[in-house]
Amino acid sequence: MVERIRSDAPVLVIGLGRFGAACAGELDRLDREVLAVDGNLDLVQKWSERVTHAVQADARNIDALRQIGAQDFQVAVVAVGSLIEASVLITANLVDLKVPQIWAKAVSQSHGKILARVGANHVIYPEAEAGERVAHLVSGRMLDFIRFDDDFVLAKMYPPKLVRGVGLNESGVRTKYNVTVVGVKSPGRPFRYAEANTIVTNHDLIIVSGTNSDIERFAALDR
Repeated sequence: MVERIRSDAPVLVIGLGRFGAACAGELDRLDREVLAVDGNLDLVQKWSERVTHAVQADARNIDALRQIGAQDFQVAVVAVGSLIEASVLITANLVDLKVPQIWAKAVSQSHGKILARVGANHVIYPEAEAGERVAHLVSGRMLDFIRFDDDFVLAKMYPPKLVRGVGLNESGVRTKYNVTVVGVKSPGRPFRYAEANTIVTNHDLIIVSGTNSDIERFAALDR
């Protein structure tokens, strides 16, 4: 049986480069307890007042991880992806310490495969994912874009003309284009979930879901 991780469980973040610092900072803003670890004392001092705890340690050394209590964490983020050998060794150390959930940053597919083989539960490719996202956004058709592992996509965009001024059931978005309008954001109003009779105006933004190819085709329709 897979151990369920509490949603408020403290998080161990190893590496305070741009990715690790952003992750630790956002977790702190979400009121999660964070232990940030880096071998660079300047970075540790910089972040010591921004997260719950920040310590200097060489996470490549399993004894150093034991000393800071890494084995007591249920969730860890290995954010030192640019140092491939170090990230693999740190991930292996966390596996040996039986940390149940390990997220690790990778800089390439081969790096990611190694991380997965040594025991990382989740492998993250921030540069590749950011590059793909930008490629979809530079066309100007979408305002935001998130792809999931199974080619399922969520996108925020201005509505094509065919969905404006009529109920979503009448426009036939799902049957004609195989995408679903999940929600609508009108100026000055909170986000609302879309229903069959929801009418989208010229001033609204819509959030749609579907496969990558279907979303691209729908986004390319006349606006």
